[in-house]
Amino acid sequence: MIFEAVIVVYLVILTVNFLTLKKHYSRLIEVSKKENLIDVLNTILDKLKDHKNNLDSLKNDLNYLAKKGHTYIQHVGIVKFNPFSDTGGDQSFVMSLLDGGDNGIVLTSLHNRSTTRWYVKYVKGGKGVDYQLSEEEKRAIKTAGKQGGI
Repeated sequence: MIFEAVIVVYLVILTVNFLTLKKHYSRLIEVSKKENLIDVLNTILDKLKDHKNNLDSLKNDLNYLAKKGHTYIQHVGIVKFNPFSDTGGDQSFVMSLLDGGDNGIVLTSLHNRSTTRWYVKYVKGGKGVDYQLSEEEKRAIKTAGKQGGI
């Protein structure tokens, strides 16, 4: 009697497993529109290979953009100041335009009553390349670095 009950339970478990597998198999055949399981599996493997190739391509593109993005303007700092005692207000300014490595330019505009003059200095690593930087230019570079981006 116990043996027969164990056999019945075993058969019920096998039937449930079989029906579940049949349902999955039918669904695979229906979705893939293939005739047999081997074709379905080959289609899945082909798609996996395509997805891996696409993922590798996306990783390469992302690495390229990350390297290239380091060279674009990422930090902008502006400092207004009054360089002359005979003019009122802070009408002169310094603007720093720097990439991710603190390389770029500082653009200085000096305004007085009769003219406005513009000066450009190159910056490498946050320091002046050919000329020393004024205090205002150094402040503009520091301001750009603190803000963390445009």
